[in-house]
Amino acid sequence: MVYQMRITNLDVIVTAPPAPGWGGRYWILVKVTTNTNVVGWGECYASSVGPKAMTTVIEDVFERYFLNQSPENIELMFRRTFSSGFTQRPDLSVMGAFSGLEIACWDILGKERNRPVWALLGGKMNESIRAYSYLYPLENHDLKSFWTSPENAAESASDLVSRGYTALKFDPAGPYTMRGGHQPALCDIELCVSFMEEIRAAVGNRADLLLGTHGQFTTSGAIRLGQAIERFNPLWFEEPIPPDNLLEFQKLARLLRVPIAAGERLTTKYEFATLLRSGGISILQPALGRAGGIWEMKKTSAIAEVFNAQMAPHLYAGPIEWAANIQLAVSIPNILLLETIETNFHDELIKSSIQVDDGYITAPQGPGLGIEVNEDLARQNPFDGEGLHLMMQDEPCDYKNGNFFLGGAPPKSNS
Repeated sequence: MVYQMRITNLDVIVTAPPAPGWGGRYWILVKVTTNTNVVGWGECYASSVGPKAMTTVIEDVFERYFLNQSPENIELMFRRTFSSGFTQRPDLSVMGAFSGLEIACWDILGKERNRPVWALLGGKMNESIRAYSYLYPLENHDLKSFWTSPENAAESASDLVSRGYTALKFDPAGPYTMRGGHQPALCDIELCVSFMEEIRAAVGNRADLLLGTHGQFTTSGAIRLGQAIERFNPLWFEEPIPPDNLLEFQKLARLLRVPIAAGERLTTKYEFATLLRSGGISILQPALGRAGGIWEMKKTSAIAEVFNAQMAPHLYAGPIEWAANIQLAVSIPNILLLETIETNFHDELIKSSIQVDDGYITAPQGPGLGIEVNEDLARQNPFDGEGLHLMMQDEPCDYKNGNFFLGGAPPKSNS
């Protein structure tokens, strides 16, 4: 019986997506096993420290709060982890470790009951979920120049729309610098406008446009850029300021007519609630492998519903976090969009068990997360680098020569 089931084993696998590496330099997968030999898979979206150090954090959290525990006791394990070391406050690395382990527990529970995770979260609210994707280079595009080419972006947009996508994201507004918020260069504002013009001309009203920025602007700088793109009616302006002062988002909302989205760098309902109380956010973007897992974001979605806000789970990681995002999305009424990354490695790592079809993801019917993990493939692609999952540059904004950002991680060479 389920109440006799206990968590007994953990295996952490750090796998690196092959070139060009969309989704980050590496993905941290966790394999959790019970005394009844039920295996659950999770993914930890943690990038503040390297994978070796993060593996130690995951093992520590597992041994303290998950080992010999029933996988049903998710609330108990969350409160113990959240309170770890007399903290009781959001901690990106610790909650990243917890999130992956928590996702694995849901996978176990669903498999034990032979039901999808969404069936354990209140049932199926949505038969299918609208998906969106970043604009990634096509085969005829240069991997470096693509990110500053409105024409290439428009070609990529047309390709996605031809395959059924009705929402597209791009982020030509770099740089992403450790120096914090800055004023955008005029050439960067002009480049963003050019992207909007070319892509809108290419896809017309067949797709919503989503402008990503990754929090690099001061509040006033974000307002300048936001006002420049308003006329293109984008669906959202994503994380235009750093997440270090969440109340600043209310200033953007007062002065812009573009919906503001944010949340990929936040964790737990407490940080998301601050965003909602500020009145500046209408779209939350949790990464479930960092934000506290499935149950914590189920709570957050309910809080967002009270504020008439919607959920759009973030993905710049592997397909196990994606599967968790999907299970949550199926179960909530206020889902807007799901981010996806279409690469062969994403698809092969879960043996094509979930796919995007004509721009939508059908509610999975398989037990647990609804995926079959190709463990051998994950182990055959170990991460052997020294960088973090994502990196920010030391250099400041270049106001003379312009700026560009290589899509989240520098492209790898196949040679």
